[in-house]
Amino acid sequence: MTARPVALVSDTRYYVGPHLAERFAERGFDLVLGDPDAELVSRLEETGARVVSCTGHSNLNSPDDGEALVGAAINAFGRIDSAVMFSGQIVTGRFVNSTLDQLRQVLAGCVEAPYNFLRSVVPVMTSQESGQVLVITSASGARATPGAPLYSSARAAATMLVKNVADEVARTGVQVNAVGTNFMDFPAFLKASGATDPEVRAKIESQVPMRRLGTMDEFSSFCMAFLDGTSRFTTGQFVAYAGGWA
Repeated sequence: MTARPVALVSDTRYYVGPHLAERFAERGFDLVLGDPDAELVSRLEETGARVVSCTGHSNLNSPDDGEALVGAAINAFGRIDSAVMFSGQIVTGRFVNSTLDQLRQVLAGCVEAPYNFLRSVVPVMTSQESGQVLVITSASGARATPGAPLYSSARAAATMLVKNVADEVARTGVQVNAVGTNFMDFPAFLKASGATDPEVRAKIESQVPMRRLGTMDEFSSFCMAFLDGTSRFTTGQFVAYAGGWA
């Protein structure tokens, strides 16, 4: 009997994490999940997936959390075929009014967390000489973003980290890519942008070339091209997922 592939989703508390876990399960993966709730685990197990819950380790600002997630995967399955993470906290405001503390805050979530994740996952995959890693960042890293200069700059740094890691390990067969979002329909974005107000939402959607917000369902499906093993000849890439904004 052929072993099922193994996927690691660093955080399934919110955003696209639960949707990614479901897409993996649909494609026949076993799973290691950061902080899943019981209902999600039950749904995934009904598909035949074996699910390992890693509680209290979805905050990748700490190197220990990445190591704990990877350790759980190796202990349970002996390998990791696919790994995906997202992180970051938006810091807004004009650059001339910013502080060093704000810069450090945004770097921790947007650069250190991806670093910690890559540093934990990539050595395992290079030793296997196979694997796919996706770092979910922000489309703001692809263009100047008024009102969020520190955040945009930190996201751009994460993208360049992904490109460098990908170049370093490409010869081993390991793929490392990044996808960056903006204008996504999920509670944190709606609250932060004021889009819970229909009039504000309409104004925000007018800034998007496609004139709407993206959904978690379609975004998770898009991500799978970088993760499900069906396409193994792309690495070191960044793709904006923002309705044409970037």
